[in-house]
Amino acid sequence: MRVFCGIDWASDHHDVALIDHDGALVARTRIGDDATGLQQLLVLLTEHGDTENSPIPVAIETSRGLLVACLRATRRPVFAINPMAASRYRERHAVARKKSDHLDAMVLANILRTDRAAHRSLPDDSELAQAIAVLARAQQDAVWNRTQAGNKLRSHLREYFPGFLAAFQHTREGLCLPVARVVLAAAPTPAHAAKLTRAQLRSLLKKAGRQRGIEAEADRLREAFQITQMRQLPKVEQAMGHQTLALLRQLEAACTSADGLTAAAVTSFDTHPDAEIITSLPGLGSLTGARVLAEIGDDRSRFTDAKGLKAFAGAAPVTRASGHPGIRASGHPGIRASGKSLAVMARRVKNQRLAAVGYVWAFSALSSPGARAQYDRRREAGDRHTAAQRHLFNRLLGCLHHCLTKRTVYDEGTAFPSSETPVLKTAAA
Repeated sequence: MRVFCGIDWASDHHDVALIDHDGALVARTRIGDDATGLQQLLVLLTEHGDTENSPIPVAIETSRGLLVACLRATRRPVFAINPMAASRYRERHAVARKKSDHLDAMVLANILRTDRAAHRSLPDDSELAQAIAVLARAQQDAVWNRTQAGNKLRSHLREYFPGFLAAFQHTREGLCLPVARVVLAAAPTPAHAAKLTRAQLRSLLKKAGRQRGIEAEADRLREAFQITQMRQLPKVEQAMGHQTLALLRQLEAACTSADGLTAAAVTSFDTHPDAEIITSLPGLGSLTGARVLAEIGDDRSRFTDAKGLKAFAGAAPVTRASGHPGIRASGHPGIRASGKSLAVMARRVKNQRLAAVGYVWAFSALSSPGARAQYDRRREAGDRHTAAQRHLFNRLLGCLHHCLTKRTVYDEGTAFPSSETPVLKTAAA
């Protein structure tokens, strides 16, 4: 008898439901979110036919947490069902739209019983790949937090100390630059900044790690802080300086976290067997490579072809057509559409983290002659910069999938043949 398991996850307890192939409930229980609860679950599964060779599949509404990690360690298929999808299935079993933890557990189990083929189990990634995923995602979150903290501080400085922003607007890092943070900590108001001497500025530059051009930079900063500017009232300015120091501490913490996680992610990624292949592609370094590996994993059975990977990353467009069959899309012989209504649009539902690193990857890859030629062809065909970048990202994902599948490093001549004909513009852009 085939049995399916559904688990309604909560913060302190979990409801478990087991159903057979006919949809009949064979067991139900509530377990705690601890080792004892996990043991109860494993015993319950064993009593209903769970074996090492034929484990009972489990459906749950999350892909994270200790319970999921322990279930994956038992080598059983675990399906992370999107809560929005589960809510749609619930309407098939409860016309009155009632909701309970037990009903949700049964709904999840029935999803596996009826539509298991339409869902994908969590990938069987290695322990190292899972660790890289934790570090790379945390690093990306830290970068986003650093950007948010920098924007808050910049907005606050604009209200009473725009001269400081003007002094560092030429740098790419802006307020995240160590020199900017050190100087702002020493002079959080225009009054303090105007009193800084050249000797004090030289000392602050050395403290921030500056080694070259200290004299010239100290003179430049002193002149910038001496420029006449609009000011708040003295006490108001002093109060806003205290707020600046508070916001600066948040920015300092965000910068330190981002730097530490970057080093940890790069170190772990460089030890992975796929690191050499991934970084052989143009535009991918150790950090961006770690972000890519974190999202695609190292379970090569996860994406059987490049099309699935491209759709997962949001690089492949979505084609929507309606009407009579047999109409070929005008101007693009590779797509068969239905009827006269045809829309080719950018994919919105995607892995946002992989899509975010994709644009960085595509932009950095423009140093490659083949990638640059591909980008230029799309631009000449009428694509805007973002659309051309997305198309290049789509092409590079195909190259990555081929290299990882064949266990070979990237080859420019194979990826972008010199005799390649220009691609036609689609309505997708």
